Amino acid sequence: MKLLRGAAAIGIAKKVYDEARKPHNQAKIKSAVEKARARRNPKR
Repeated sequence: MKLLRGAAAIGIAKKVYDEARKPHNQAKIKSAVEKARARRNPKR
């Protein structure tokens, strides 16, 4: 059972990695990170 769980986790991680490599998704990730940083460190 543990082997199947590990295989499933690897499969999901590969899918996430493949999606993150696409340019339009990189732009979405970058804007989300910038938005999170802005919320965490508001300008004074």
